Amino acid sequence: MNYDLKMKEQLSNVKEGSTLLLHACCAPCSSTVLERLGDFFHITIFYYNPNISEESEYQKRLSELKKFIASFSTKYPIHLIEGRYDPGDFFAISKGLEKEKERGKRCYCCYQLRLEETAKVAEEKKFDYFTTTLSISPYKNANWINEIGKDLENHYQVYFLYSDFKKNDGYHRSIELSHLYHLYRQNYCGCIFSQRKE
Repeated sequence: MNYDLKMKEQLSNVKEGSTLLLHACCAPCSSTVLERLGDFFHITIFYYNPNISEESEYQKRLSELKKFIASFSTKYPIHLIEGRYDPGDFFAISKGLEKEKERGKRCYCCYQLRLEETAKVAEEKKFDYFTTTLSISPYKNANWINEIGKDLENHYQVYFLYSDFKKNDGYHRSIELSHLYHLYRQNYCGCIFSQRKE
């Protein structure tokens, strides 16, 4: 499935003034996504990442995200919602999967956790669409992300915006924007299991 093409089809039908709740893991991953979607939506970033085990790392990424939003210009102002921070949420869904390799079932459950919270907030606050920046990473499974998002669309009153933001050189563009805006780029997803040597 070409999710980038599906997104473009959706964008061609987006009504002026539509709203998007964009789950974001960090500023670098948000950069290209905001650049691509900023002319189509009133975007609110939802920072919900209980997978980040260390609070200092969590706060550092949040601080970088706020800094980037303040300096990056789009058609409409960008807003931010901070989700609750409780690593216990992540450890609960990871129980029994601690020894899974990266990109395995534990990661699937993590995508599901963060996307479902995004869909819930999007429905509660009456957004038109929701999506995530996660697919920009070459290490994240875009098929899983989009399958989860589409399934959640069937349970919540909000449309899911398909994506594979790594397409069209999206990942490399995020590196360029990170250098341009002097953004902190982390070298692991955030959970303690991803720091483990395979």
